[in-house]
Amino acid sequence: MSTLETNAIGKYSGNNVSVDDALNLKSYDTTSRDALTSVAGDIIYNTTTSKVEHYNGASWVSGLQVATIQSLVIAGGGGGGSGGGGGGAGGYLNTYASENTGGGISTLDDLLILADGTTTYTVTVGSGGAGGTSEGSGTSGNNSVFYSYTAVGGGGSGGVGDNGLQGGSGGGGGHGGQLTAGGFGNYAQGFKGGNNTKTANYGTGGGGGASAQGVDGTTTASGNGAAGLASSITGSSVTRAGGGGGGGGGSTFPTTAGTGGSGGGGNGTNTNGGTGTAGTVNTGGGGGGGTYPTANVGTGGAGGSGVVILRWATADATITVGAGLTSSSATDGSDTVVTFTAGTGTVSFS
Repeated sequence: MSTLETNAIGKYSGNNVSVDDALNLKSYDTTSRDALTSVAGDIIYNTTTSKVEHYNGASWVSGLQVATIQSLVIAGGGGGGSGGGGGGAGGYLNTYASENTGGGISTLDDLLILADGTTTYTVTVGSGGAGGTSEGSGTSGNNSVFYSYTAVGGGGSGGVGDNGLQGGSGGGGGHGGQLTAGGFGNYAQGFKGGNNTKTANYGTGGGGGASAQGVDGTTTASGNGAAGLASSITGSSVTRAGGGGGGGGGSTFPTTAGTGGSGGGGNGTNTNGGTGTAGTVNTGGGGGGGTYPTANVGTGGAGGSGVVILRWATADATITVGAGLTSSSATDGSDTVVTFTAGTGTVSFS
């Protein structure tokens, strides 16, 4: 006859009972567990992994395992305009530590994910937008994604006579005989682009950045791109998501070109027929504006590509990166940091 041994079982209420002392699952290391003759529903505590595991009829699996993921998600920057302003920086979404996210908003919430080895999460690194040609506007950048966070691509800058486009941060207004306005930025991602100053030979607007609005053009200078934000999610402080500088007047209109904002924004140009500087790769920086002489309009610089950076406690999870993504992994103290620099695909954690 089997014997039930217990320290104490007390009556709780009605027909229910309470156990006065803690119950312990039978403990095995992984080798001993694998030697068991098990049936579906068996439960043990694995001393090798320090996890409760159950047998599903085919293999031993851990219970509901979760990990807290901190992230920095930056979209591709907008392209500068042809004879136009600076491109807006890619949207900037940050959950790391107490650092701000874009648009002057405090840090966003970390994401709690399942680390079950099967649930997948989408990662996309947005490319930068193309610079404008033939007096046209720059193209907006492409979105970057991690799970439920989507950073919006930076707005392309206006070309000749065009407003800047809305985006994560807005593109600057282009050259024109009337006011051309900067595009608006997205909430919690970035700021508005700068305006031009109504008259054809006056300055274009600088692209908006993660930390500030793009600078308006003046009678003597195109606006500078706005500064980005610094993050230490990788273990060292790096500034990203700066706006592009507005394009100058070139040989016909000697308006000074705007400089790109800190954090990868490209410089505008006032060289006759010159091309604005591209935003820096993997910063989401906006492209610089091309020049606008009457005879030889310049091309806008391309926006810089975005980046997705994930960080979590190494003891909590291991990542598996699917096809289509370019990434690198490092450690900082007790944390793992994975940086995605191109592509789209899925990841899982276990």
